[in-house]
Amino acid sequence: MELILQYIVNGILIGGVYALTALSIVIIYKSTQVFNFAVGEMMAIGMFIAWSAMQFGIPAAAAIPLAIISMALLGWLIERTALRPLIGQPLIASIMATFALLFIMRSLMLMIWKGQSSKYPDPLPGGNLQIGSITFSNELTWTFVITIITVIAVVLIFQKTKIGLGMRASAEHQQLAQARGIPVKKMFSVTWMLSTAVCGIAGIFLSYRLGVSLENSTVGIAAFPAVLLGGLESIPGALIGGLIIGLSISLTAGLISPAAAQIAPFVILLLILMIKTEGLFGLQRIERI
Repeated sequence: MELILQYIVNGILIGGVYALTALSIVIIYKSTQVFNFAVGEMMAIGMFIAWSAMQFGIPAAAAIPLAIISMALLGWLIERTALRPLIGQPLIASIMATFALLFIMRSLMLMIWKGQSSKYPDPLPGGNLQIGSITFSNELTWTFVITIITVIAVVLIFQKTKIGLGMRASAEHQQLAQARGIPVKKMFSVTWMLSTAVCGIAGIFLSYRLGVSLENSTVGIAAFPAVLLGGLESIPGALIGGLIIGLSISLTAGLISPAAAQIAPFVILLLILMIKTEGLFGLQRIERI
């Protein structure tokens, strides 16, 4: 029983990484209706930027914010150069552009960082927390706390700020939003900046657990079921979906086998979509013909 409780705790904590990655996808989809397939590579770039900054002697307290800001600037660059020219084009063009970004960023990381594996020189403050026989990993606990803070911040941005309302209006109907005076292109830039910054956070804290490696980008694939499970446009759904995926992976790896854990998220996804096609918290859209 104690072993199962440990698996549950680990699953909830590691679910924070999947939730952050899913949140990054939801931010872009909620604001632009584009599904970003390059999210895993964006996580890896944030991880490598923070690691490189620490290699130059910058302490973690400064290197992590520097990496997050750099990721926001990368998001702005991606939107201006790769996505903005596709405004008004069929949606599939923007989706395919994110596929192209996936391979471009992976190739650039191999050229710059040579696919090397390492660890961050500066550990996160604190240590593992022991409550009875249950151990709360320091790295995963930090990740979970940061996840909750980030989700709350994003919810407040979308619901309480003028920029957030503009992002939502731009996604719903670009021409109508522009006619109402909303700078749609600016909204798209802000969306990509926010999303890539969240990606950077996920990549950095994941790497404190798994080490600095390009292989960490594969976590982005496991985030896809989390997004669809929670609902493509639901920010709380991204959190719940991420936690469910984390639990499924931890329990399956501990009770069955690590190999089975790789397919567990997708099995859960199929079961949920058979019952509720729009996900747990997704919006059901009905179009009249």
